[in-house]
Amino acid sequence: MGKVVFNMTVSLDGFVAGPNDGPENGLGDGGDALFKWYFSGDTEVPISDGKMVLKVSPQSAEVLKPALETYGAGVWGRKTFDIAQGWAGHPPGKPCFIVTHKVPQEWVYEGSPFTFVTDGVESAIRQAKQAAGDKDVVVCTANILQQCLNLGLMDEIHIDVAPLLLGKGVRLFDHLDIQPTELERIRLIEAPGVTHLGFLIVKERLS
Repeated sequence: MGKVVFNMTVSLDGFVAGPNDGPENGLGDGGDALFKWYFSGDTEVPISDGKMVLKVSPQSAEVLKPALETYGAGVWGRKTFDIAQGWAGHPPGKPCFIVTHKVPQEWVYEGSPFTFVTDGVESAIRQAKQAAGDKDVVVCTANILQQCLNLGLMDEIHIDVAPLLLGKGVRLFDHLDIQPTELERIRLIEAPGVTHLGFLIVKERLS
């Protein structure tokens, strides 16, 4: 069985998007600078069915390529889906589960890369695990991360820290209702324009 893993780029002060984010303003005011490291290197990493090619440093490529190989399924929130405008039908990974209250019928068709889940995050994670098999379920939305943490569903947290202070915007660790939780650092890789961190969530061990 694979793991449930979160991965996202965050500013040093803990924001994953600037203020006023939305379909017309992507990552919000100033938020595009979070992803500068995606296009500042010379090592190509294709994603989204090859429709997008990242150009990162060799250090970052050594992080991204293995992560793509262990990807089994992904879970996103509806806000992210709308901001990305459905990634034009080519999400960063497939299969792709979208947690939503209302299904956008224009994306429901045979062969669609999206499965819309209307009965909550637990159901989305369960379905994604079934689809992923032995590979990982990847969460790439702050709100879904928060819900997974509250529900005890997350196994690892990987964050790519950009050398940036946004000051305000969408916080990564907001709306948490958890007890103090021990983390074990499993990754620390310095790369041009970004620091890659990984943490294992230490869960209670049976005696």
